[in-house]
Amino acid sequence: QVQLVESGGGLVQAGGSLRLSCVASGRSFSNYHMGWFRQAPGKEREFVAAISRGGSSTTYADSVKGRFTVSRDNAKNTGYLQMNSLKPEDTAVYSCAADSRDSRFSFTIATMSRGGADYWGQGTQVTVSS
Repeated sequence: QVQLVESGGGLVQAGGSLRLSCVASGRSFSNYHMGWFRQAPGKEREFVAAISRGGSSTTYADSVKGRFTVSRDNAKNTGYLQMNSLKPEDTAVYSCAADSRDSRFSFTIATMSRGGADYWGQGTQVTVSS
């Protein structure tokens, strides 16, 4: 069993930055591909970014490319999402997800995007004011 706890959300002005953290407890975090997702009010959850088990591969949604950076520190069982140049449309609840069932990174992210991740965090609110 793995528990994921996000932190770092808050209220920021447009153009500002936030860094989200996702701390994992339980089994070795390094066995899990990790993804970040967000859900705005009245909208479906959408993929934001993901990072492979060892951190060698990353992928981003087009809407955040060049502004957000996903990383991880497996020694600390923690994943990060650095968000720069934030826009009001980035306002959402951000959640992390982890999955170890398949070694294929792209396959796992596709599974997560359909809501099929092994584990999900409770989410942290990010609000960007204009």
